[in-house]
Amino acid sequence: MDDKQIVEQILAGDTEKYALIVREYQQIVANLTYKLCGRRLDVEEVTQQVFVELYTALPRFRFDSKLSSFIYRITVNTVCKALTRERRTVSADDSERHPEMPSGDLNVEQQIIRREQLDALRDAIGRLKDEQRTALVLYTFEDFSYLQIAEVMGCSLSKVESLIFRAKKNLAKMLKQ
Repeated sequence: MDDKQIVEQILAGDTEKYALIVREYQQIVANLTYKLCGRRLDVEEVTQQVFVELYTALPRFRFDSKLSSFIYRITVNTVCKALTRERRTVSADDSERHPEMPSGDLNVEQQIIRREQLDALRDAIGRLKDEQRTALVLYTFEDFSYLQIAEVMGCSLSKVESLIFRAKKNLAKMLKQ
């Protein structure tokens, strides 16, 4: 069964089909939410909100794009709204520490330096403007093409190119400080 059939059945009242979508995309949405906001927001709560928003938005889905792109767009919009409400700034304390960090070939000092570098990078990404952070996260961590990012963000290809360029430039500036 393809996405169009599933959406049509949901719109016809088959709520069990909606559970299929939630199961299929829940982890993807949670991962993207975390990458966009880190610990600044309750990822589980925002993920639930994404699926509430998706359910109410399904009647507006016109099958011009893939359902996954529609879900990514709703996720990005929901995270941005939640971040705006929270108005928090990211600090290194809010960044997740990665216990799975490679340590086999690194001595303790090198591991500490590596951890500090990762924390500084996460902090810098968190301080980017929402659009820049979103474009960079989708490109770098989700392996989206510029065209896919433009579709998800609802903007032009040239704007995506500009956002990613500016995000990289701003990161470089922040990390030099």
